[in-house]
Amino acid sequence: MWLSLAVFLISSYVFLADAKNLDNSGHMAASLRSKRLVGGTLAPHVPWQAMVYLNDSILDGGFAGGALLSDRWVLTAGRNLFVRKSREHTRGKKPMIPKVYLGIRRRDQAIDSKEVSVEKVILHPGFQNMSDWDNDLALIKLKEPVTLNEEVMPIPLPERGQDLVEEPGQKGIIAGWGWGSFFTSAEILKHLVLPVASHSSCKEEYKHSGQVLSSTPVVDDKMFCTGATGYQENVCFGDAGGALAVQDPRDGKVYAAGILSFDKGCAVEKYAVYMKLSAYMPWINSVLRGDVEMSDSLRSSVMSTMFSRRM
Repeated sequence: MWLSLAVFLISSYVFLADAKNLDNSGHMAASLRSKRLVGGTLAPHVPWQAMVYLNDSILDGGFAGGALLSDRWVLTAGRNLFVRKSREHTRGKKPMIPKVYLGIRRRDQAIDSKEVSVEKVILHPGFQNMSDWDNDLALIKLKEPVTLNEEVMPIPLPERGQDLVEEPGQKGIIAGWGWGSFFTSAEILKHLVLPVASHSSCKEEYKHSGQVLSSTPVVDDKMFCTGATGYQENVCFGDAGGALAVQDPRDGKVYAAGILSFDKGCAVEKYAVYMKLSAYMPWINSVLRGDVEMSDSLRSSVMSTMFSRRM
């Protein structure tokens, strides 16, 4: 049984083009014996949750998560916009324009009436500049503003001082339609309450490679990690792009601390890895403002002119 399960997983990883040089099946089987696959609890309606869709089949890009930031913008992982997601396959290629669905909880609700048209996608300029996981963010601009209500509502971005820290007991919540214990995507949105992991422990875990995958993130200061639940449930394929929602301990306000990038924790890797949004606010704000290459110089020129006229 374990051998056939290991063979199935190995095939899945290869098809996804995310794993290279997998350990032998005995190692993988031993790893799976000690851990449960991703579980999760059925989520209530999560109004900021977006589905970013390329195809039903993971071999043709699949679908993943995203976070609604405003009535015109969705934030997701950059890798979600490519069929083959490794750096060697994305370099020099333009991201695909996905379908985006808002206000849904079930996968079968991803229908025309829930689709919002996309105007353009903007990858972070440093996307995969050194590895498969660097600056793994993309902003999706919608063609028309969406109507905000109880079913479709943005999640706030971090404000000044909301920089996720490694504190005992710090937890976040993430939702998604990712793979479950039967190696199929969830039909209904699920969520997990995950502990924020020590940055040093996560960095050390992936310093050379993961337990099974050879392509794992080099964890830097623009990333943070979560571990599995007490039942060893974890995020898995298809959850990338989802926002880890946390509460500010000072006032209880909810905000998106990170966007899930490395969603391959499943049952074979220890930590999930996120892009830390507080580190990316200058880029996000510049895109949302609509800045162009000359924006900074133009603003500086206007300021200089006004100062000079007051002298």
